[in-house]
Amino acid sequence: MKQEKKKVAVVLSGCGVFDGTEIHEAVLSLLAVEEEGAIWHCFAPKMEQMHVIDHVTGEIVEEEKREVFTESARIARGSEKLSDLADYDPSEFDCLLFPGGFGGAKNLSDFAVKGADGHVLDCVQNAVRSTHALAKPIGFICITPASVGALTLGGDGVILTIGNDDETASAIERLGAKHQVCSVEDMVVDLDNKIVSTPAYMLGPNVKDVRTGIAKLVKQVLLMS
Repeated sequence: MKQEKKKVAVVLSGCGVFDGTEIHEAVLSLLAVEEEGAIWHCFAPKMEQMHVIDHVTGEIVEEEKREVFTESARIARGSEKLSDLADYDPSEFDCLLFPGGFGGAKNLSDFAVKGADGHVLDCVQNAVRSTHALAKPIGFICITPASVGALTLGGDGVILTIGNDDETASAIERLGAKHQVCSVEDMVVDLDNKIVSTPAYMLGPNVKDVRTGIAKLVKQVLLMS
């Protein structure tokens, strides 16, 4: 009897490292999912992103506005494999992944502005909490262990990593989570809570280094699902 492929939900926050999803991390996550013989489907909130950043100058483009869902469709390659995060049903998936990028701290939450005093969107909170309640694994990449993971599950004492940045690690621990130092090529696994995290471009510096850590994370998340 042919075994059914595992299904992975991937949450995007726009398109572009400074105001949305980190594109390398998103693509490497999708690639790793397929390399493990699983299938993916993307989700994103339908909302206006915090602001638009000119990725050449690094400056805010004051007169421009963009939608998170529409921008996320650039990564998902259209709408066929992209759904509103408000419609996410954890019973339909084996695990949940959050690639990084500043969108994870600007759009999915306000961590970029408020740090440990921030909040996540209701649809993000619901996705994380409902998945966790079903004991299904969640993978957090780059800044999302702090901007999503700690803000939603910190009170449960989950173990997370963002690499070795002291300020961000301190914010994670203020929220009740435990931070563990980690290299870019590795991951941190919280077996009890089925949470896996990796620093990715919180450390970098190269695509191949980031790929190694993300591939390990995806493999581990799928093993626990």
